[in-house]
Amino acid sequence: MDSFVAPGFECRAALVLGGARSGKSRYAQALAEAAAPERLYLATASAGDAEMAARIVRHRAERGAGWRTLEEPLELAAALRAEAHEGRVILVDCVTLWLSNVLLADLDPAEKIADLVETIATLGGPAVFVSNEVGAGIVPATALGRAFRDWQGRANQELARGCDAVALVAAGLPVLLKPAPRPNLRLR
Repeated sequence: MDSFVAPGFECRAALVLGGARSGKSRYAQALAEAAAPERLYLATASAGDAEMAARIVRHRAERGAGWRTLEEPLELAAALRAEAHEGRVILVDCVTLWLSNVLLADLDPAEKIADLVETIATLGGPAVFVSNEVGAGIVPATALGRAFRDWQGRANQELARGCDAVALVAAGLPVLLKPAPRPNLRLR
C-alpha cells in the first residue's frame, strides 16, 4: 500500500488545518506531490460567482499538469471510495467548503461527517484533507453561522481522530499536532 511522508513519519491520511490564507493548501499540496506521481485534486467548491470561478481557474493553473481535478461538492465520502487506489494520492480541498455545502443542502452533517471519517480507514490509497480552523475567531452573529462554526469544530475533531497525522499551518509554517508526545506530568 502506498503511503506518504508527513513530517517525521509515514502515514496514509493527513489532516492539514489552518486559517484563511495560512498556507495550509500549499503545505497539503506539497505533501501530496511528495507522495505519488498520480495525483487527484478533489475539489469541494462550486463556482457560484465570477470571483470564485476566477479562483478555481487560478488554482488549477498553479497546481500544474501533474494533477487531475474532480469536483464533488456534497458526496465526498463516495468520491473518495471510488477514486482512492494504490499509486494515487488524493488531496481534498477543502472540508470547510464541503461542510458548508452539506449544511446549505439541508443534509445531516453528523451523518455525512461520520461517513467521511469511516471512509478514511478503508481508502485504497493515501489522502490529504485540508480544513479551516474556525473556532479561534469571533462568535458569528447568526444562528446559521454559529451552527456552521460548531459543526466545523466537530468535523475537524472527528477527522483528526481518523487521520494518522494532523498539522496546523499558521503564517505558512506547519506545526505537527498528531502524533505528538504527551507531557509527563509529575506530582510534587
